[in-house]
Amino acid sequence: MKAFLFRAVLICLTFLIARNAYGQTIMPEKATDISPLLIGEMAPDLVLKNSKSEDVKLADLIKSRPTVLIFYRGGWCPYCNLHLAELQTIEREILELGYQIIAISPDSPSNLTASIEKHRLNYSLLSDADMELSRAFGLAYSVPETSKERLKKASDGRNTGLLPVPSVFVFNQLGEIMFEYINPDYKKRLKGNLLLAVLKELKQ
Repeated sequence: MKAFLFRAVLICLTFLIARNAYGQTIMPEKATDISPLLIGEMAPDLVLKNSKSEDVKLADLIKSRPTVLIFYRGGWCPYCNLHLAELQTIEREILELGYQIIAISPDSPSNLTASIEKHRLNYSLLSDADMELSRAFGLAYSVPETSKERLKKASDGRNTGLLPVPSVFVFNQLGEIMFEYINPDYKKRLKGNLLLAVLKELKQ
Protein backbone atom coordinates (compact mmCIF):
# COMPACT_ATOMS: atom_id res chain seq x y z
CA MET A 1 0.00 0.00 0.00
CA LYS A 2 2.82 2.43 0.86
CA ALA A 3 4.46 1.62 -2.47
CA PHE A 4 1.22 2.52 -4.26
CA LEU A 5 0.97 5.84 -2.40
CA PHE A 6 4.55 6.62 -3.35
CA ARG A 7 3.86 5.86 -7.02
CA ALA A 8 0.74 8.03 -6.97
CA VAL A 9 2.74 10.96 -5.61
CA LEU A 10 5.37 10.42 -8.30
CA ILE A 11 2.71 10.59 -11.01
CA CYS A 12 1.69 13.99 -9.70
CA LEU A 13 5.26 15.23 -9.48
CA THR A 14 6.03 14.29 -13.06
CA PHE A 15 4.08 17.30 -14.21
CA LEU A 16 4.67 19.66 -11.33
CA ILE A 17 6.39 22.67 -12.86
CA ALA A 18 7.93 25.26 -10.56
CA ARG A 19 4.63 26.67 -9.53
CA ASN A 20 3.54 28.79 -11.99
CA ALA A 21 5.31 31.98 -12.67
CA TYR A 22 2.40 32.72 -14.98
CA GLY A 23 -0.26 32.38 -12.29
CA GLN A 24 -3.42 31.32 -14.11
CA THR A 25 -3.26 33.95 -16.86
CA ILE A 26 -1.59 31.59 -19.36
CA MET A 27 -3.18 28.17 -19.61
CA PRO A 28 -1.03 25.10 -20.25
CA GLU A 29 -1.52 23.77 -23.75
CA LYS A 30 -1.06 20.12 -22.77
CA ALA A 31 -2.31 17.98 -19.90
CA THR A 32 1.30 17.15 -19.00
CA ASP A 33 2.09 20.83 -18.41
CA ILE A 34 -0.29 21.54 -15.53
CA SER A 35 0.88 22.61 -12.07
CA PRO A 36 -1.61 21.13 -9.57
CA LEU A 37 -2.11 21.74 -5.89
CA LEU A 38 -0.08 19.39 -3.70
CA ILE A 39 -0.72 17.21 -0.67
CA GLY A 40 -0.98 19.43 2.40
CA GLU A 41 -2.41 22.41 0.52
CA MET A 42 -5.91 23.72 1.14
CA ALA A 43 -9.04 23.46 -0.97
CA PRO A 44 -9.90 26.69 -2.83
CA ASP A 45 -12.97 28.37 -1.36
CA LEU A 46 -15.21 28.79 -4.43
CA VAL A 47 -18.90 28.53 -5.25
CA LEU A 48 -20.20 26.00 -7.79
CA LYS A 49 -23.63 25.00 -9.10
CA ASN A 50 -25.36 21.71 -8.33
CA SER A 51 -27.65 19.86 -10.74
CA LYS A 52 -30.55 22.11 -9.66
CA SER A 53 -28.52 25.26 -10.51
CA GLU A 54 -28.24 26.12 -6.80
CA ASP A 55 -25.09 27.73 -5.43
CA VAL A 56 -22.92 25.36 -3.41
CA LYS A 57 -19.85 26.45 -1.49
CA LEU A 58 -17.18 23.77 -1.81
CA ALA A 59 -15.47 24.65 1.48
CA ASP A 60 -18.73 24.14 3.39
CA LEU A 61 -19.20 20.69 1.88
CA ILE A 62 -15.68 19.65 2.79
CA LYS A 63 -16.05 20.94 6.35
CA SER A 64 -19.12 18.77 6.81
CA ARG A 65 -17.34 15.49 6.14
CA PRO A 66 -14.01 14.06 4.86
CA THR A 67 -14.30 14.17 1.09
CA VAL A 68 -13.33 12.24 -2.01
CA LEU A 69 -13.29 14.91 -4.73
CA ILE A 70 -13.28 13.82 -8.37
CA PHE A 71 -12.55 16.01 -11.38
CA TYR A 72 -13.79 14.56 -14.67
CA ARG A 73 -13.99 15.86 -18.23
CA GLY A 74 -17.74 15.65 -18.78
CA GLY A 75 -20.66 13.35 -19.42
CA TRP A 76 -19.64 13.11 -23.10
CA CYS A 77 -16.40 11.28 -22.15
CA PRO A 78 -16.78 7.45 -22.10
CA TYR A 79 -13.83 7.01 -19.73
CA CYS A 80 -15.37 9.48 -17.30
CA ASN A 81 -18.70 7.66 -17.49
CA LEU A 82 -17.02 4.37 -16.63
CA HIS A 83 -15.26 6.04 -13.70
CA LEU A 84 -18.48 7.60 -12.38
CA ALA A 85 -20.27 4.28 -12.64
CA GLU A 86 -17.48 2.47 -10.79
CA LEU A 87 -17.59 5.02 -7.98
CA GLN A 88 -21.29 4.32 -7.60
CA THR A 89 -20.54 0.62 -7.03
CA ILE A 90 -18.23 1.42 -4.08
CA GLU A 91 -20.14 4.40 -2.68
CA ARG A 92 -21.57 2.40 0.23
CA GLU A 93 -18.08 1.33 1.35
CA ILE A 94 -16.80 4.89 1.00
CA LEU A 95 -19.68 6.18 3.11
CA GLU A 96 -19.04 3.52 5.75
CA LEU A 97 -15.46 4.77 6.01
CA GLY A 98 -16.87 8.22 6.81
CA TYR A 99 -16.28 9.95 3.48
CA GLN A 100 -18.55 11.61 0.94
CA ILE A 101 -18.07 11.66 -2.84
CA ILE A 102 -18.25 14.88 -4.86
CA ALA A 103 -17.58 14.86 -8.62
CA ILE A 104 -16.92 18.06 -10.57
CA SER A 105 -16.86 18.73 -14.32
CA PRO A 106 -17.30 21.60 -16.80
CA ASP A 107 -20.80 20.30 -17.60
CA SER A 108 -23.78 22.61 -17.08
CA PRO A 109 -26.28 21.75 -14.32
CA SER A 110 -28.70 20.27 -16.88
CA ASN A 111 -26.01 17.98 -18.22
CA LEU A 112 -25.14 16.95 -14.67
CA THR A 113 -28.75 15.85 -14.27
CA ALA A 114 -28.43 13.72 -17.41
CA SER A 115 -25.35 11.98 -15.97
CA ILE A 116 -27.04 11.39 -12.62
CA GLU A 117 -30.03 9.80 -14.31
CA LYS A 118 -27.97 7.78 -16.77
CA HIS A 119 -25.78 6.18 -14.10
CA ARG A 120 -28.31 6.31 -11.24
CA LEU A 121 -25.82 8.19 -9.11
CA ASN A 122 -26.47 8.93 -5.45
CA TYR A 123 -23.45 11.12 -4.85
CA SER A 124 -23.14 14.82 -5.71
CA LEU A 125 -22.17 16.20 -9.11
CA LEU A 126 -21.21 19.87 -9.30
CA SER A 127 -20.76 22.20 -12.26
CA ASP A 128 -17.53 24.11 -12.84
CA ALA A 129 -18.73 25.36 -16.22
CA ASP A 130 -16.51 28.44 -16.22
CA MET A 131 -13.53 26.29 -15.09
CA GLU A 132 -12.74 28.66 -12.21
CA LEU A 133 -12.26 25.82 -9.71
CA SER A 134 -10.21 23.72 -12.12
CA ARG A 135 -7.95 26.72 -12.66
CA ALA A 136 -7.61 27.22 -8.90
CA PHE A 137 -6.60 23.56 -8.48
CA GLY A 138 -4.05 23.97 -11.28
CA LEU A 139 -5.74 21.27 -13.38
CA ALA A 140 -6.97 23.27 -16.36
CA TYR A 141 -5.39 23.17 -19.80
CA SER A 142 -6.36 24.45 -23.23
CA VAL A 143 -7.93 22.16 -25.82
CA PRO A 144 -7.53 22.33 -29.63
CA GLU A 145 -10.01 24.38 -31.63
CA THR A 146 -11.70 21.19 -32.84
CA SER A 147 -12.83 20.38 -29.28
CA LYS A 148 -14.02 23.82 -28.20
CA GLU A 149 -17.51 23.63 -29.69
CA ARG A 150 -18.30 20.41 -27.80
CA LEU A 151 -17.18 21.97 -24.50
CA LYS A 152 -19.15 25.13 -25.20
CA LYS A 153 -22.28 23.08 -25.81
CA ALA A 154 -21.79 20.88 -22.71
CA SER A 155 -21.33 23.95 -20.49
CA ASP A 156 -24.21 26.00 -21.94
CA GLY A 157 -21.71 28.39 -23.47
CA ARG A 158 -19.61 29.09 -20.37
CA ASN A 159 -16.52 27.02 -21.13
CA THR A 160 -14.31 28.80 -23.65
CA GLY A 161 -12.06 25.82 -24.34
CA LEU A 162 -10.52 24.30 -21.19
CA LEU A 163 -10.53 20.83 -19.66
CA PRO A 164 -9.46 19.56 -16.24
CA VAL A 165 -6.98 16.71 -16.05
CA PRO A 166 -9.01 13.86 -14.50
CA SER A 167 -8.05 13.68 -10.83
CA VAL A 168 -8.93 12.29 -7.43
CA PHE A 169 -8.34 14.30 -4.23
CA VAL A 170 -9.01 13.26 -0.65
CA PHE A 171 -9.62 16.05 1.88
CA ASN A 172 -9.93 16.08 5.64
CA GLN A 173 -12.53 18.33 7.25
CA LEU A 174 -9.98 21.12 7.65
CA GLY A 175 -9.81 21.30 3.86
CA GLU A 176 -6.29 19.88 3.57
CA ILE A 177 -5.36 17.59 0.70
CA MET A 178 -4.44 14.22 2.23
CA PHE A 179 -4.01 12.28 -1.03
CA GLU A 180 -4.17 12.95 -4.74
CA TYR A 181 -4.04 10.97 -7.96
CA ILE A 182 -3.56 13.03 -11.12
CA ASN A 183 -2.79 11.40 -14.44
CA PRO A 184 -2.46 13.35 -17.71
CA ASP A 185 -3.54 10.23 -19.61
CA TYR A 186 -7.33 10.57 -19.42
CA LYS A 187 -7.76 6.86 -20.17
CA LYS A 188 -6.10 5.88 -16.89
CA ARG A 189 -8.19 6.35 -13.74
CA LEU A 190 -7.69 5.41 -10.12
CA LYS A 191 -9.33 2.01 -9.66
CA GLY A 192 -12.04 1.63 -7.04
CA ASN A 193 -10.17 -1.02 -5.04
CA LEU A 194 -7.09 1.21 -4.84
CA LEU A 195 -9.18 4.20 -3.76
CA LEU A 196 -10.72 2.12 -0.97
CA ALA A 197 -7.25 1.01 0.11
CA VAL A 198 -6.12 4.64 0.26
CA LEU A 199 -9.14 5.68 2.34
CA LYS A 200 -8.60 2.82 4.78
CA GLU A 201 -4.93 3.74 5.11
CA LEU A 202 -5.78 7.37 5.83
CA LYS A 203 -8.22 6.28 8.54
CA GLN A 204 -5.49 4.53 10.51
